[in-house]
Amino acid sequence: MLLFGSHVGTISQEVMEFRFSKGKVCPHCAAESISRNGKYNGKQRYLCKACKRSFSDFTNSAIYKSRSSLEKWLKYAKCMIAGYTIRKSAEIVGINIATSFFWRHKILNCLKSFNGIGHVDGVVEADEVFFAESFKGTKPSKMPRKSRHRGAQVKLRGISHEQVCVATAIDRQGNLIMELLCKGRMTSNDLKKLYDGRIGKSSILCTDSHKSYNKFARDLSLDHKRIPSGKHKEGVYHIQHINSIHSKLKRWMRVFNGVSTKYLSSYMCWFKWMELFGSDKDTIKIRNFIVQSCVPHAYTKVSDFKTRVPAFI
Repeated sequence: MLLFGSHVGTISQEVMEFRFSKGKVCPHCAAESISRNGKYNGKQRYLCKACKRSFSDFTNSAIYKSRSSLEKWLKYAKCMIAGYTIRKSAEIVGINIATSFFWRHKILNCLKSFNGIGHVDGVVEADEVFFAESFKGTKPSKMPRKSRHRGAQVKLRGISHEQVCVATAIDRQGNLIMELLCKGRMTSNDLKKLYDGRIGKSSILCTDSHKSYNKFARDLSLDHKRIPSGKHKEGVYHIQHINSIHSKLKRWMRVFNGVSTKYLSSYMCWFKWMELFGSDKDTIKIRNFIVQSCVPHAYTKVSDFKTRVPAFI
């Protein structure tokens, strides 16, 4: 395991610079009348003159209210980047399994807030991938249907309400949009909810022959290149990159032995982050992973996980 002590000071500085890049703002009331308020455990404290509440550089971040050291969180970030399971990460870092679960999702919630949905431009490939709706971790008494045992597949043939749609778009620069869109088959209105304002107006949209893309492209006045069934490309226009992304996504998801639908958008964010920053050196990835999860004011309480529902666009 890497020694992270030398990175702790750097991370604190980077988080402060990100958070205060447009001036000091109170994370509680958004007021700008802030003064320094001493240090506690080596961390700078601030006092809001408007609401009279104090805060630090890490207030309402993923690690907010954690009694564990930042070095321990860095170790956990390394486990997540390596794609380890909750149980294996807990063993390596020295925390219990429940804490490992909550740390994972606290980090992913903040990463999603930091990186947003994204934007694509130029030649854009768009397609969708489907996952069986899952209630993994839900008590049988609260299930809306009977549980599927031992990896049983959905009962209905084809695309149905028992599956959820993940819409994906990627451009030739590698910019990626990947979001939980709807249950069952998507419509052109679903596509507009996700992509309107996130695809450049002069873009060329490359898709398969699904009819929803036709109306969507017309409504947004996009140049639309349809790749007919049975063909892989038409000149420089194809959807090979996005098919490759979906293949990688399905392989990556198998490690987790099924993901509850209410957490699927977080796992999409995790996969997308790895695609965008996976070529960086390990030390840089680990540092950025924690910095980006500490910049947003997106702290999630443990009680919030009990009431979570799928976050469709």
